[in-house]
Amino acid sequence: MSRLQLTFWGVRGSVPTPRLSHLAFGGNTSCIDVRVPGEDAVVAIDGGTGLFGFGESLKQERCGHPLSVSFLMTHFHWDHIQGLPLFAPLYDPKNRFCFYSERPAATIEEILEGQMSRPYFPVPFETLAAQREFVDTRRQEMRFGHLSVRSFPLNHPQGACGYRLESNGAVIVHVSDHEHGEERIDAGIREQAQGADVLIYDSQYTPEEYATKRGWGHGTYCEATRIARACDVRQLVLFHHDPGHDDESVRAIVTAARQDFANTEAAREGWTIRL
Repeated sequence: MSRLQLTFWGVRGSVPTPRLSHLAFGGNTSCIDVRVPGEDAVVAIDGGTGLFGFGESLKQERCGHPLSVSFLMTHFHWDHIQGLPLFAPLYDPKNRFCFYSERPAATIEEILEGQMSRPYFPVPFETLAAQREFVDTRRQEMRFGHLSVRSFPLNHPQGACGYRLESNGAVIVHVSDHEHGEERIDAGIREQAQGADVLIYDSQYTPEEYATKRGWGHGTYCEATRIARACDVRQLVLFHHDPGHDDESVRAIVTAARQDFANTEAAREGWTIRL
């Protein structure tokens, strides 16, 4: 039996790309589901447009039974929260949701309310039927059954955080929306990624694109492979694909990355990894 599993529901960065040329890897923005098989805890990383499909799956899975989901928010740029207003389980009073972030609890609530305030959305966040809680993750370890989670800072405009998730010796490290170059933060990432079974890493830009996108808060596959090699990672998963990269472009990036780190894949919607 697997010790830990994750499913990708949204893998794209910046803006959804519902184009035929992009659908082999997927056009929805960031959303990942992490579970410990055999346990009830449901943990999601971010709430981009991939959350809509995740919500439909949860409704079928739970068949009307109460649902509890813990959201690990990396940050609150639109591509990481824009699925929440149409996440159907939020409208059911039987359900409970907890939102975690490296921000004060009141700030998390205020940000999520702002996205659904007038004139942006017809249903205010504060009127949603489900129970909601907000938790500041700084300086604490979170536990969801046998799953333990720690957050750590990333280098991104207005701030972001990564997550190290562990269960029964299996380790997943999530590093999305990060631009290398801040040594203290880069050292922290290397510490968290050490020995990970799976490293999910922001690889939005090619090196050529990055030359004109410095300061935008994203990385390259070259930096991803450097971290994977330095930290003895078992598998590297390139993530947060640029909206301008069609399926052919993503495949070319994977081919180039494998020259430096053989066990590299690109995240794609619907893919489940079991450890």
